[in-house]
Amino acid sequence: MRTERSEQLYAVARMRMPGGVSSPVRAFGAVGGTPRFIARGRGAILEDVDGNRYIDYVGSWGALILGHAHPAVVRALREAIRRGTSYGAPTEAELELALRIQEAFPSIQKIRFVNSGTEATMSALRVARAATGRSKIIKFEGGYHGHADFLLARAGSGLATFGLPDSAGVPEAWVRDTLVAPYNDLDAVAALFEQFPDQIAAVIVEPVAGNMGVVPPKPGFLKGLRSLTRRYGALLIFDEVITGFRVAWGGAQALYEVEPDLTCLGKIIGGGLPVGAYGGRADLMDQVAPAGPVYQAGTLSGNPLSMIAGRVTLEQLTPALYRQLEERSAALAEGLREAAEQAGVPVHIHRVGSMLSVFFTERAVVDYATAASTDRARYARFFHAMLERGIYLPPSPLEAWFVSAAHTEAHIERTLRAARAAFREVARGIL
Repeated sequence: MRTERSEQLYAVARMRMPGGVSSPVRAFGAVGGTPRFIARGRGAILEDVDGNRYIDYVGSWGALILGHAHPAVVRALREAIRRGTSYGAPTEAELELALRIQEAFPSIQKIRFVNSGTEATMSALRVARAATGRSKIIKFEGGYHGHADFLLARAGSGLATFGLPDSAGVPEAWVRDTLVAPYNDLDAVAALFEQFPDQIAAVIVEPVAGNMGVVPPKPGFLKGLRSLTRRYGALLIFDEVITGFRVAWGGAQALYEVEPDLTCLGKIIGGGLPVGAYGGRADLMDQVAPAGPVYQAGTLSGNPLSMIAGRVTLEQLTPALYRQLEERSAALAEGLREAAEQAGVPVHIHRVGSMLSVFFTERAVVDYATAASTDRARYARFFHAMLERGIYLPPSPLEAWFVSAAHTEAHIERTLRAARAAFREVARGIL
């Protein structure tokens, strides 16, 4: 496999951009080697600048549920771009997308569009603090909700503790009101509420963790959070930036039958273009300016191209498509499990809908601590063995894989042939 052009571009990029990339994981730091510079994508296939082709399981980190350059999305964008790219004014496309989202998410009575998941979570928590008059929030170790300063915190030692800054440049005081508990640990959350019964504004959670690999909620965990927040007068915020429209038409809240107060969305609702949104109960969303005192604004919020691409994408998400995604994803997960077992490589494979992860560990994975036990060196070996065979996986052991509607049975079978060989290579490293 030739990589000369990617290597040349990466050398220039490192001189011009921090780490040579616009987002850290893309630099291949967790797996080593040279990141592939992508020239184009169509369906389930990526092609890099050296002409190498890959079956893609990154899918713009879950945004491309239909695959690359879906004809309906491309056609709609071509028509829209002739009318202009941005107006800084309301458009009918915003309303159309809002209505489509509200059909799928009954908990979202009102919605505000923004430009990213980070903006969505930051704004939802601002609303929660304003509505409750409280300052503290609870998040979960390993849960990523964007790079707002007060969200860059994780647990220290013990079951639950005050957060410490997890990034340079974040003052300790800015995360003092961020409490952190282990994911899937209701007792730790209850202990925090008992310690601060009148100070916690909200609990924010990925209902299916997708930023420590795919870690599903234990039975009763999400309903337990719903019960605790109601008991103590706090709000429950679901960060469904990844899971929204990915694990089900109505997101994880439909799958697990738990209704949050506020929901954050992104990725799929932009059809591959930058987008974010937050919404929920009307009384809470009416806190947002200009209806209320919580200020939040953005020049490109509700960008017409993103709104149109999102609307067209959601129009394709039929029950038949979700059944197809479930079947293909289940076949992939089961095939990977069999391939690892045949090679003698211990793994845990998690899947919820069309998102999955392969953890190279013998430990049951239920939270960040157990997810982090995955053998990173084995994943790196597996990643490069797959890449050499034309399979593009997330360049990090703690990121989710995504199956799209463009993945055919032939793509899945080719992936599994590559995986059988890749697991054998990993096994040779174990012996």
